[in-house]
Amino acid sequence: MDGFVRVAGVQMEPKILMKERNLEKCLSLMRTAAENGAKLLVFPECSLTGYCFSSLNEAFPIADSIPGLCTEAIIRMCKELGVYAVMGLLEKDGTKVYNALVFTGPEGLVGKYRKIHLPHLGIDRFATHGNQPFRVFETGVGRVGVSICFDVRFPESARVMAFLGAEIIALPTNWPVGAEDVPQYVINTRAYENRVNFIAVNRVGTERGFKFIGQSKIVDYTGRTISEANAYEEEIIYAEFDLKGTRNKRVVIVPGEFELPLFEERRPEFYHKIIE
Repeated sequence: MDGFVRVAGVQMEPKILMKERNLEKCLSLMRTAAENGAKLLVFPECSLTGYCFSSLNEAFPIADSIPGLCTEAIIRMCKELGVYAVMGLLEKDGTKVYNALVFTGPEGLVGKYRKIHLPHLGIDRFATHGNQPFRVFETGVGRVGVSICFDVRFPESARVMAFLGAEIIALPTNWPVGAEDVPQYVINTRAYENRVNFIAVNRVGTERGFKFIGQSKIVDYTGRTISEANAYEEEIIYAEFDLKGTRNKRVVIVPGEFELPLFEERRPEFYHKIIE
């Protein structure tokens, strides 16, 4: 699609092990964001479950199948409101638990994603690495790529989605104290180097000794911050994304004299060391 789409980053405080409470809160916040005109709503990582689990055994009962009861409830709200939502949760598949997200819309389950890169922190110490490739979903709000938190520290993740035609990358996160450089520098860099709109949504609050820093951020395809949340309080931030602008990967400053062909000038024959 061409034109602009209004997006919302829902910075909230999930409560660990309180899935029903978290789901009801997310559904209520979906309604608030939709009433303010947003069509793509992005929530934090593990927004339905909490993050700082002490073992796989503790996390497994709170994990959901996808599709499952939580997904179905989110889909019903998407259909009622006419919106799309990206929401983090724990997914169980057999005996495994994945740090995952669901991407839903008025048409139902658009897709899901399992976190590929796992830090030694919270549930990621016990989760299984994601086993599905990065994808970009064609939707009524544009071509949307998704990843989760630590994935953004690996530039290849955003670059792959840019190659797949992403106009927006949605990143649910759980940034604790110590990760301040990521919202300050990394999000803008990923948007800038790929000419893609970026929405990164963090949580707030303290969970089992870890304090989360908020600072959710919406950055346009030029790398400029267009909306940013506070550090430690729940808040919904909004912005308009230009979808058409992301498709031009050649920056023209002075026509014919000063142009930056960002993708045309790639030299992959010299990059082989990256994938060894």
